[in-house]
Amino acid sequence: MKLTAIIERDGDGFVSLCPELDIASQGCSVEEARNNLREALELFFETASSEEIKNRVHDDIFVTSIEVNVG
Repeated sequence: MKLTAIIERDGDGFVSLCPELDIASQGCSVEEARNNLREALELFFETASSEEIKNRVHDDIFVTSIEVNVG
């Protein structure tokens, strides 16, 4: 299954988020945060009921940029 991973710096580390399932993880590097998110997602799919998966999955996720006026 292909899912979205949003990774951002948080202090000295990185936080990773899968918006389709609202599952997050973290790591000391981008790669570690991504791998830890993958592990968290795999554990979720191993343990969650089909009903829970159905209720949590958000199908329409759009990642884009937006320009705003400042000041």
